[in-house]
Amino acid sequence: MAAYRCLRCAWLLLVFISTWYVVVSSEETTQGHDRVSVADNPQTAADTAKQPLEERRWEATQVDKAVPDDAAAAAHKQDFPVPDSVLTPTPQLNDEFKEELVIRPLHSGDIYASFQFRTVWETDFTRGSKVSHYRLFPKSLGQVISKFSVQELHISFTQGYWRTMQWGQPYHPSPPGAELWVWFQDTVTDVDATWKELTNVLSGIFCASLNFIDSTNTVQPSASFKPLGIANGTDHRFLRYATLPREIVCTENLTPWKKLLPCGSKAGLAVLLKSEKLFHSSFHSQAVHIRPVCQDQQCKTMSLELRQTLNVVFDLHTSGQGKREWSLFKMFSRTLTDACPLAASSKIYIDITDNPQEEQFELSPATPLLSQAVVLGDRRTFSVYDLTQQVTFGTVRSLNVLIRWKSKEGDMLRPLLHAERYVAGYGLQTGEIHTLMYNNHPFRSFPVLLLDSVPWYLRLYIHTLTVTSKGKDNKPSYIHYEPSKDRVRPHLLEMLVQLPPHSVTEITVQFERALLKWTEYTPDPNHGFYVGSSVISALVPSTVAMNTNITEEQPLFSTFFPCKEESSYFVRVYTEPLLVNLPTPDFSMPYNVICLTCTVVAVGYGSLYNLLTRSFQIEEPNPGLAKRIANIIRKMRGVPPL
Repeated sequence: MAAYRCLRCAWLLLVFISTWYVVVSSEETTQGHDRVSVADNPQTAADTAKQPLEERRWEATQVDKAVPDDAAAAAHKQDFPVPDSVLTPTPQLNDEFKEELVIRPLHSGDIYASFQFRTVWETDFTRGSKVSHYRLFPKSLGQVISKFSVQELHISFTQGYWRTMQWGQPYHPSPPGAELWVWFQDTVTDVDATWKELTNVLSGIFCASLNFIDSTNTVQPSASFKPLGIANGTDHRFLRYATLPREIVCTENLTPWKKLLPCGSKAGLAVLLKSEKLFHSSFHSQAVHIRPVCQDQQCKTMSLELRQTLNVVFDLHTSGQGKREWSLFKMFSRTLTDACPLAASSKIYIDITDNPQEEQFELSPATPLLSQAVVLGDRRTFSVYDLTQQVTFGTVRSLNVLIRWKSKEGDMLRPLLHAERYVAGYGLQTGEIHTLMYNNHPFRSFPVLLLDSVPWYLRLYIHTLTVTSKGKDNKPSYIHYEPSKDRVRPHLLEMLVQLPPHSVTEITVQFERALLKWTEYTPDPNHGFYVGSSVISALVPSTVAMNTNITEEQPLFSTFFPCKEESSYFVRVYTEPLLVNLPTPDFSMPYNVICLTCTVVAVGYGSLYNLLTRSFQIEEPNPGLAKRIANIIRKMRGVPPL
């Protein structure tokens, strides 16, 4: 048997070598004939110079090849009829990548770090053009946008709640949990089916529970969430918004997010994104924003912008440092050695607006580069570290920015707009939702747009809706309400309310708790059910003139929300999510019933069945040893045994 196997292996090896020799010989012969025919026959060489059909098709797909002249193209088209789509060369695709890190020391002693990664691609998916060449833009997202005809996509994953009164306004606000809102193109016929399929695809890309988004937690706003990019129309039938307030953010969500970057986490600012440090923080939020933008003031050229943002707040007390001193290594356990090779710009901004003479903290190493930008209605000053310059890293070729505090906690200016929300009432039948909106401006009033999405199992009594400011009724100028349907869709409430200066506006509405089916409860029903955050959008008065020129070079963190007026800036505020208890049955009763039933069956029926099926027999006791010996003797004598 062993000899047969060896012979079989040798035969297979011989067949493989013979086949390889034949293929190589045929290729060399073909190439030799081509070289001889081209060299010996000038006419053949001329025909070859005119590019055969296969070569023309190959060159038509190359973006770096020159376009042939009209005469040659016409001659080839006459000799070889080829479709115009093949002869038309693919246009040159231009894309650009920038990365930024903004570090803002907070007055509480904490540190706010905001990463900005922006990829701009000069292409237009709205015209239905298919793109197969990707350089910096991630192919996975490009295919999703093209397949589902997405105009804008905004998705965020947040762990923790942003404390506006302690930290101020964030550069990119987001609610706790997962948030997704999408604008579809007007060519989409069935928006709901496309939305459902899109959520399933995004769930796989970001390794999240977005597949739990359905009609019961999806709304179609009528006034909120306007497009942040170029919009041909604002038909809200093509808008969908949903949240998952209980979504937990962890490493499996961060890993696919980092893979979307051109350099991944191997170079540039992304090397600082270490999961064990990012998730050991008070607040962590990562987001992806895709929108069409203009390249110039006249908007003659449109590009697709992908903006990946990551915001994190490191707590001074939970870090265990014991002293007010921060550095890149202490925050991220790593330092910077180079910029991303594919990045056109790579910078670090340190907010020193409240530290002009280094009275509060000391920055090391010092940098002579300074920059000013209007952010959130205020002019801020930043120290800039340009990672594309080798002088930034010094002789050690490593950058570790150090912030050392000198003074104690300072006073922070209260934000002009912030909001709170809570549930009032007692018992498990009725309750009341309170939403408080604060306008801290001393003499200016401004309108705000409130969006509230409430699950169907909280049945709102809309006739109990009240809006009060300074003890007086405040009638909304616009109200849009869509009632819920049990197990089909949630409540949707949108209101436009004018906030008086230096006031607190309270919105209250009563609700009744519904009784769910026993299969609709979560595995931990006594923990409660989450209600998503309310969304407040407003144009807040600015203390300085806002920059409305989109073509001027500005930091990435100051250009997310479009600005159309110099006197105001756009702010979006999220309230806390609510945790509501519902009437919950005692799910331990089935277990108790099963145990009691099994005990009764085992004791009662088991005993009865044993008595009915058992057969009773009289068993004589075994005789003793003396009696057995006596019986043996009696048997030998022929006497009957005892």
